[in-house]
Amino acid sequence: MMGDVATDGSTSSSEKPRRIRRVRMTGAERRQQLLDIGRTLFAEKGFEGTSVEEIAAKAGVSKPVVYEHFGGKEGLYAVVVDREMRQLLDGVNSALTAGHPRELLEQAAFALLDYIESYTDGFRILVRDSPVAQSTGTFASLISDIATQVEDILGLEFKARGFDPKLAPLYAQALVGMVALTGQWWLDVRKPKKAEVAAHLVNLAWHGLDKLESKPRLVGHRKS
Repeated sequence: MMGDVATDGSTSSSEKPRRIRRVRMTGAERRQQLLDIGRTLFAEKGFEGTSVEEIAAKAGVSKPVVYEHFGGKEGLYAVVVDREMRQLLDGVNSALTAGHPRELLEQAAFALLDYIESYTDGFRILVRDSPVAQSTGTFASLISDIATQVEDILGLEFKARGFDPKLAPLYAQALVGMVALTGQWWLDVRKPKKAEVAAHLVNLAWHGLDKLESKPRLVGHRKS
C-alpha cells in the first residue's frame, strides 16, 4: 500500500520526503550579509586576496548577486571602509567631552584603543593601503580626519601659552599619528593593558607639550 508506515515507525520508500522550505532573504538582509562576509574576508586576506567568487560562495549565492548589490568587489570594499571610518570617527567625536586638554588626550587615546579592541577586523582593514583610486578610505586620510577634530583644541592651547596657533595642524597630525601607529602595534600584541597603553601615550604627549619650546631649535650641524 502506498505511503504505508513500516513496523519500525518509518514511512515506506514509496512516500516522498517532505521538502524543507528555505526562507528567502530580503534585499536589505542579503546586502548586510554580503557586507559582513566581505568585512571578515578583507580583514583576513586583504583586498587583493579576496575574490568575488569567495564572497558569493560564503553567502551561498551566485556572483551576479554580489554585482547587483555593490557593482563588484571594489564597491563592496568601499562601503565596508566607509562604515568603519564613520564608526571610528563617531567614537572619537563622542569621546572628546572633557574641558582639560590632558583629559582630552586620554579620551582620544582610549577612543582609538576601544575601537581596535571592539572592531578588530575593521581596524585591520583601515590600516591596509586602499586599492581604490580615491583620496578617502586610506589610513592616512583617516588620521587626517581625526587630527582635524583636535586642531581647534590645540589651537586654543597654543594661543593661551603664547605659541603660534597656525602650527596646531602640524602638532595635531603628529599627536594623532603617534597614537594611531601605537594602536596599530598594539593590535597584535595586546600588551600592556589598554589603560596602561593610554597612560604611556598621554605621558609622552603631555609632558612633551608641557615643556614645549615656543621656537624649537636644532642642536645638530644641519640647519636646512
